[in-house]
Order: sequence, then C-alpha cells, then structure tokens
Amino acid sequence: MNLYDRYLLPHLIDLACGMGAVMKSRSQVVPQAHGRVLEIGIGSGLNLAFYDASKVSTIVGVDPSADMQKLAKQRAAAIRIPVQMIALELGQIQAEDGSFDSIVCTFTLCTIPDAVAALREMRRVLKPGGRLLFCEHGMAPELPVLRWQNRLTPLWKPLAGGCHLNRDIKALIEAGGFQIGELSNHYLKGPKPMTYIYQGWAN
Repeated sequence: MNLYDRYLLPHLIDLACGMGAVMKSRSQVVPQAHGRVLEIGIGSGLNLAFYDASKVSTIVGVDPSADMQKLAKQRAAAIRIPVQMIALELGQIQAEDGSFDSIVCTFTLCTIPDAVAALREMRRVLKPGGRLLFCEHGMAPELPVLRWQNRLTPLWKPLAGGCHLNRDIKALIEAGGFQIGELSNHYLKGPKPMTYIYQGWAN
C-alpha cells in the first residue's frame, strides 16, 4: 500500500462520501435496519449516526481497510449501539448462515472486486425474511452519460480506491441471489457520471 492509499485516500473518501446529498441518501436507508445488523464497507462510519437505537441491537461492520476503521471507531463511540468492526475482505464473511436480521450496503458495491461473490455471501448470512438495504451509485441509463462512465472508470479507479462508475447495481444484486423488493433511481447533485443512484431493499 502506497502513502496515498494509506494516509490521504481514507480522508478523501470520508470527505466525498460525507457530502450533503450523499448523507441525505444514507439517512433514508439506514434507519430501516433492525435487529442484528451487518454493515458492508463500514469505512469511516458515516452511517453510524443514522441507526435507530430502539430497533438495532448490534452492528457488525466489515471493511478491508483498517485505516478507514480508525475514523469509524470515533463515530462508534458516539452512539448507543454496540459496534464491532472487522478488517475483512468479503470473499467469506465470518458468520453462520442466516445470522443477521438486516444488511446495510451504501456506496460500497462500486469498489468490491468480485461484487457478485460478495453479494452471495451477504445472501447466505441474511436471515429468511431479512432485508439487504442498499444505496449505491452506478450505471446511468442515458447512453451519453454511460459512455463517459466507461471512459472515466479506468482513470478514476486508482484515485478512488477501486471505485467503478459504470456498474449495473440492480443486475449485480439479482446475480447475487436477491430479489429486489423496492428500487428507486435518481441523480444526486453533481457530475452525472458519478451521481446516478440505486436505492432500495432486496431479500
């Protein structure tokens, strides 16, 4: 890991993912979680303030970046829900089948190298009737915007922790074994190649 990835990138991601429109999207998704929650890509803990302490018993946050989790630990100390953080790649989630009531995944699927394999692991550890709550940016429906996403992604990925601008989030979730229960799509304020949102739940 180079100096940029270790020291600068975590703070840049925290800044970009903590912008007003992004935080508003988080605030619409995260409070739906209940019971024992698995958060995929907890990162710097930007979602933690939005969990409803009256509904959530425990949060287990996984993220491969131990450096990002240093920021998350500070935010975890400010809420009334026990938070366990694990520096873990998502090829195999260290949990038994059907052991989580809710899974939260926000602005994370863009960076996971094998997103379908990770989603299959999420499906495995989610209880029957539980929900995957997601808010992700990805492939835009307009061809001119998609063309820009395809052009920019190879340049963007090394600067943004492996982020893909052009992933079809709905198709990935379905390929991971989930059925979409609710889905809304819209642009956030900002450059269109980076701001097309898929938001909803699946089980």
